[in-house]
Amino acid sequence: MRTLGLTLFLAAVVTVIAVCLRTSPGDTAAGEKATGEKAKNEKTEIAPASAPAVSLPGSGGPLGHLMGLRPGRSARVSSAAATRASNWDNRRIAPGKTFVVADIKGPGTIQHIWMTFPEPGPSWLGKDGNADHSELVLRMYWDGAAEPAVESPVGDFFAAGFGQRAPLNSAAVAVEGGDSYNCYWPMPFLTSARIEIENQSTKPLGSFYYHVDYLREESLPPATPYFCAQYRQEFPTQSGRDYLILDAVGRGHYVGTVLSARSRSPEWFGEGDEKFYIDGEKRPSIWGTGTEDYVSNAWGMGVGTFPYFGVTILEGDWGAVGAKTSVYRWHVPDPVRFTKSLRVEIENTGWISEDELKPGVDRGHVERNDDYATVAFWYQVGQPKRFATVPPVAQRRLPNLDLIVEGKTLLETAKTGKGETHLQKGYAWTGDGQLFFNNTQGKGDWVECEFPVEKEELRQLTLRMTSSYDFGIYRILFDGQEVRPRVDFYSPEIKVTELNLGQRRLPAGKHTLRLECLGQRSDSGGSKLGIDSVRLRQRWDVQREAPKEL
Repeated sequence: MRTLGLTLFLAAVVTVIAVCLRTSPGDTAAGEKATGEKAKNEKTEIAPASAPAVSLPGSGGPLGHLMGLRPGRSARVSSAAATRASNWDNRRIAPGKTFVVADIKGPGTIQHIWMTFPEPGPSWLGKDGNADHSELVLRMYWDGAAEPAVESPVGDFFAAGFGQRAPLNSAAVAVEGGDSYNCYWPMPFLTSARIEIENQSTKPLGSFYYHVDYLREESLPPATPYFCAQYRQEFPTQSGRDYLILDAVGRGHYVGTVLSARSRSPEWFGEGDEKFYIDGEKRPSIWGTGTEDYVSNAWGMGVGTFPYFGVTILEGDWGAVGAKTSVYRWHVPDPVRFTKSLRVEIENTGWISEDELKPGVDRGHVERNDDYATVAFWYQVGQPKRFATVPPVAQRRLPNLDLIVEGKTLLETAKTGKGETHLQKGYAWTGDGQLFFNNTQGKGDWVECEFPVEKEELRQLTLRMTSSYDFGIYRILFDGQEVRPRVDFYSPEIKVTELNLGQRRLPAGKHTLRLECLGQRSDSGGSKLGIDSVRLRQRWDVQREAPKEL
């Protein structure tokens, strides 16, 4: 209840800001009518307000706007069944098809969007699974425009990259349990609003439920700004320039950033500064001090979601190649205003390991080439400039960096003390399944397997391991040397994570992986173990220098 209350409270704050947006000085004279046709609710005219549209400043606190009655009529578009006798309240989006979520006549303001759909894995809602939210593209068109003002994969729009689900509790968007997607960005329009979702997956999206709650306005000023959002990516980022988040032309203000990053080098990507170039300036008048600082963290990042900033995904060992991070920063209390143009960029700089560094260069500040994906959020008068488009779904998948030895191959050479091994199939595991070690003896039992290396080269040795409610604690050895003294594989829910066993030049030939059971924690149901795969992760063959001035 506390979480829900906070979300509703902050949603009200966003609405107050939206009211201020619509009546910016110099846009129109007070009381000027919108050029769009007068909205109707079927045959019912919108009733005029019988109380002031705006309450006295400071009265009622952040909910003070509720003390004044605005003109308009509340309405909703939803997936609800047409009759009381039916509970068929969802829709199905076939692979490759586009579904129109809402097509509304204006003037109006969308105040809330809610949607939910099944997880991508096989379930009773789809025996072969469903599309994941990175394969669903959300588009919004205002006032009959041919090009969308909003274009983003659904997951990235809700601050979770890589096709992964993540809970989120913020002022602008909220995702309950990774399942219930809520958006509170106010979205005004003069004549029409069209919202679409394109399913770019090879799988259908079944059981898609949605609400679009909006206000049928009596009028809106002609210069009311549009809500805009645009996804962009670089896999990897390019050297010699900063990463572009937004390139907008017109008058408006910037209200938010979502950034998802996968590390392609060891150590830390997050030293890159954000830069805001306002109205064509050559040097940014807003220049940050580091990526973690920009998203209101400090000295690194920690998972947590707050009204205006947060970290939704922080996955992988610190400093590992392949570590994933998703963050957001809403500029709701501090929108970045511009009158002619705004260019938003961020550096891809940070710490690096010695093996990618030229002698004498400071390893704490070098240019990196990680995989970046962003969504920029802003409001502007007039239709936005298209500075990017969402690439096809195949290009949105992160490039494979791994030479993979799957569990099925590891099983061929597996040896144990007393326990039994077999291949366990399931959606969470790659290839044909994981090598499952049914350790019924507990402490002291072990499993060992071999894998080949074809060519000597610098790569990161990575284990993709399962954690579960009946798994044990193990020591990990590689070629007879201890590399992890103690790893607890217990988890109340089944999940698959990666372990970094270091940056290595492995000679060609056979290598041995051994895991020895140290016991189990008191709340675990056993000492079992699951190895999804061994991965030799690609490294850049470069010698990096300090960043050059642009």
